[in-house]
Amino acid sequence: MKRIRIPDNLTTLAYKAIKAHIWEGHLDEDGRLTEERLSTMLGISKSPIREALNRLETEGLIRIEPRRGAYLRTFSVAEIDNLYDIREVLEAHVVATVNVTSELIQRLRESVERLSAYSAASDKFRYLDETLNFHKILAKGTGNEQLAKIIGELCQQVWLFRRRTYDVTRSHALDFHAAIVTALSRMDKAEAQRLMREHMAEVRGRLEEQVQSAAAVDGTQPASAMSRSGQSGRPRVASARLRE
Repeated sequence: MKRIRIPDNLTTLAYKAIKAHIWEGHLDEDGRLTEERLSTMLGISKSPIREALNRLETEGLIRIEPRRGAYLRTFSVAEIDNLYDIREVLEAHVVATVNVTSELIQRLRESVERLSAYSAASDKFRYLDETLNFHKILAKGTGNEQLAKIIGELCQQVWLFRRRTYDVTRSHALDFHAAIVTALSRMDKAEAQRLMREHMAEVRGRLEEQVQSAAAVDGTQPASAMSRSGQSGRPRVASARLRE
């Protein structure tokens, strides 16, 4: 007798519900998710819960420990460094290959406007979500579905280790995003690539500071130093460009 397959829609609903639970900040690094607890919370059997957790583990958002449950994935300094090595290359490639249309520029400008509003309101979670949304819009604009999927998963992992320590007041994402849109609107992809690389380097540098600070507070020593400190500060573009 063949085992009855779990309906995809039930697994997908469980996946989305658990992911939203994580996204909304209800689970910290020490929190634990078990199939029993999630089954009770969602009112469904354990099977779709198990499938959903496996999917989230595949995406790099959680780690599953046998007989213990699921935990948020944590990152070492070396892992963050490796992730940004990959992200910098892919993001620069996205800018180089994106299909620049008036519709894309409009969507990117709307993203920048939302980012500005969240910055003014010091709305950390929406601000961070929108910074990642900007990069997803660009990736989808390449027409390369696999590339867009990889960028999306990288953005999710980035969100995990930035959501608690992210400081809106120190972020230069708004300036970089605005400058990248200006460069693309002028069809200056070389400048857009330079800005994107500088953006990634700046984020990498601030993450290094955060990891080092956290290690100092905990009394631990990071496993390794990042290979390249990012450049701090705003993008090196004329202020007139940022106002356009």
